[in-house]
Amino acid sequence: MKRLEFSKTLIGGATMASLQPFYNWTKELSEEDTKLPVLFIGHGSPMNGIEDNEFSRTWTKFGKEIPKPKAVLVISAHWLTNGTRITSMENPKTIHDFGGFPQELFNVQYPAKGSPELAKATSELITSTHVGLDHNWGLDHGTWTVVRHMYPNADIPVLQLSIDFSKPAQYHYDLAKQLSSLRKKGVLIIGSGNMVHNLGMVAWDKLNEPEYGFDWAIEMNAIFKDKISSGDFKSLIDYEKLGSAAKLAIPTTDHYYPLLYNIALQEKNDAISFFNDKPVGGSLTMTSVKIG
Repeated sequence: MKRLEFSKTLIGGATMASLQPFYNWTKELSEEDTKLPVLFIGHGSPMNGIEDNEFSRTWTKFGKEIPKPKAVLVISAHWLTNGTRITSMENPKTIHDFGGFPQELFNVQYPAKGSPELAKATSELITSTHVGLDHNWGLDHGTWTVVRHMYPNADIPVLQLSIDFSKPAQYHYDLAKQLSSLRKKGVLIIGSGNMVHNLGMVAWDKLNEPEYGFDWAIEMNAIFKDKISSGDFKSLIDYEKLGSAAKLAIPTTDHYYPLLYNIALQEKNDAISFFNDKPVGGSLTMTSVKIG
């Protein structure tokens, strides 16, 4: 498909004027660019950002195996906003949005560049809502703890798209679908959260016990994986109907909604695989998904 034809068909009904930022950002790219996969990553404790463990080693492995992206766009559980925003600064700051951890973790700086041009292009692709260009946020620990393992040289632009906490699950699934063209133009899209995430029930005395999970957490993790594998995304959108285990697994939606951005971007013939598929501390799972 010629570039002009591709631009006209990106999002049905969109005008060429609205697509101009996207065209500008992608004009130097080949028409044969490889479609990148989409990742949902269970990021877990901020300490995974500096530790060499089985989870971080898998993130490092993906960084070497996936074709090098032109940019990374992360939907992090830790950027909740009223309305939708995208980071649009040249040099996003490293946000240490946690407490009670060693100073070594607070000392980390991940100096990846941003991309105001890609931010503008992405905001124009999303037609279901206004997307504000944000100059104040940066990269929170849902982003940098993962991406610094994947791309330790910080030589790839990194952006974040916020989660509008006032909107339901269907809204986020539908919004994510509008990002699909980015996959074909060099952008690695990552949802960063945890499928099962109930901090109020963590068994702190079991954190060092390998693969310790409460029965309901293991049950719900298996249900999530089954729904993802079978393509039953409607059940994942209507997660409240999945029973009492779902209510325990998702007491709040912040860590769950990034998964919806992942599954919404599955296309025909995309393979699905799971990694870091383990419970932690009873009430958390690190289970992650690669699509494509």
